[in-house]
Amino acid sequence: MAPKYYWKGYLKLSLVTCPVAMTPATSESEKVRFHTLNKDTGNRVVSQYIDSVTRKPVKENNEAKGYARGENDYVILTDDDLDAVALETVKMIDIETFVPAESIEWVYLEKAHYLMPDDPVGNEAFAVIRDAMKADKVVGVSKLVMGRRERAVILEPRNEGIVLWSLRFGDEVRPEENYFEDIDDKADPDLIPLIQQLIKQKSARWSPDMASDPIQESLLKLIDEKRKALKPKKTAKGKKTEAGAPASNVINIMDALKKSLEADLKGRKAG
Repeated sequence: MAPKYYWKGYLKLSLVTCPVAMTPATSESEKVRFHTLNKDTGNRVVSQYIDSVTRKPVKENNEAKGYARGENDYVILTDDDLDAVALETVKMIDIETFVPAESIEWVYLEKAHYLMPDDPVGNEAFAVIRDAMKADKVVGVSKLVMGRRERAVILEPRNEGIVLWSLRFGDEVRPEENYFEDIDDKADPDLIPLIQQLIKQKSARWSPDMASDPIQESLLKLIDEKRKALKPKKTAKGKKTEAGAPASNVINIMDALKKSLEADLKGRKAG
């Protein structure tokens, strides 16, 4: 199955340009997700936008973006208005400068995406940019429109590809000195060797298993127990479903999630 891409466009460095595609490096599809139900009927609850004055539901084609300029006073913007202010960075990652890889503070890193060539014609240009950054131990700094906002991004060479990190805006990161200034800056030198000994005893190579979610595993176990305890339901023709068979699409999804998690854990251990 061909991968689904979040974004397609061009990577540019001076006169060197190549078509690229991007997809998120992380996935949330493995998370246990719940539907909101009516506890009395067992039916799903549907959410909808309601007009705050008329209290009537608003049709999707009547929804618009509004910028508040006063109380109950908005400037309405349509999709056409928003598209009209689109920047070149909607389809172009133009590397503006390079900085040492270690100079990027991790607190500014927001979300990782995998960047790869989108056409064999651009493979060579992509590889040259990637390998040059590797050799000089630098990352590229650029801008890209994501979610209708132009974000600063960095491009980090990783194995055969490039990881593009979206960066948090400067005003989103709180100054650390506001929180660390009252902490003692000197530690008891006699205690440091003891801590170092503990660090040595507890040191290991990083493994994704260290970032497992025991709460989700417990949830899946609880869901499975409740599924087994469900009484068979009658079908529309009066027939009963098999005992323990999934009674709804929600249960099907949970079973699939559980199997995916088990397969993923086995794959990691085998690797």
